[in-house]
Amino acid sequence: MGIAWVFPGQGSQKLGMAAGVLDLPGARERFALASELLGRDLLAICSGEDQGEVDAPSDLNDTRNTQPALFVVESLLIDGLQAQGRGAQLVAGHSLGELVALYAAGVFDAATGLALMKRRSELMAAAGGGAMTAVMGFERAELEQLVAATEGVVIANDNSDAQVVLSGSPEAVAAVSGQLRCKRAIPLAVSGAFHSPFMAGAAASFAAELEQVPFADAAIPVLSNTDPTPETSGAALKQRLTSQMTTGVRWRETMAALSAAGISTAVEIGPGNVLSGLIKRGCTGVDTAQIAGAADLGL
Repeated sequence: MGIAWVFPGQGSQKLGMAAGVLDLPGARERFALASELLGRDLLAICSGEDQGEVDAPSDLNDTRNTQPALFVVESLLIDGLQAQGRGAQLVAGHSLGELVALYAAGVFDAATGLALMKRRSELMAAAGGGAMTAVMGFERAELEQLVAATEGVVIANDNSDAQVVLSGSPEAVAAVSGQLRCKRAIPLAVSGAFHSPFMAGAAASFAAELEQVPFADAAIPVLSNTDPTPETSGAALKQRLTSQMTTGVRWRETMAALSAAGISTAVEIGPGNVLSGLIKRGCTGVDTAQIAGAADLGL
């Protein structure tokens, strides 16, 4: 029986989330590093204090801030856990959380992770023109048939048996979600069709960036979004990350992999409990825990 660390992605951010990690060693230095890299005060943005300059994003929900902010918070919590001698048998992250998982596994350092997150967030924010809608409570066969028959839409996040996110052109996403018999369909407030072929341009630019970054072999096996099988090869993990922007987040299969690996506890590291909720409903025999701040580390 083992422990897995799982890292949430965009949507888990909340104002004030940085307060719980500021007492951790190196916290203010890492926020300062991120702020210098971004050209704006990330800690103030996390606190809701920074109105920003006219041409600079100041909203925590702006993807250009969300992604680096979550990386800083989650990476500090990893450092705190590792300083206590705690570890995991597997790591996995949802969307941007995959980069945090790679950091947790020792594939690259915090400065590299921040630089990659900055570039990733900028590329995704600039790739507009699409739409995403979360659908819940549906028959999977009907969903898959509708998606297959509709050009311009894919399943971006396969979160569980009862919850997916569709991504693609606004017309195609609306057509599928409108025809699908489901309990709820909720359009998401996003700037583009993330995790779909609409991200091809952004993905190509990010791939070029990744080519220049050395990836060490992972000290902990990583379950990737594009291939949720345990992997430690740095080269293979880089290739998986290269494909992530245009392919779906296979979280339903990731949860199945946790069960198959004999994981007894999945620890969600970061703000919120979105992944914990999915695991509770989708993983029989896997307990959950959350670590969102220094207090959860006993500090």
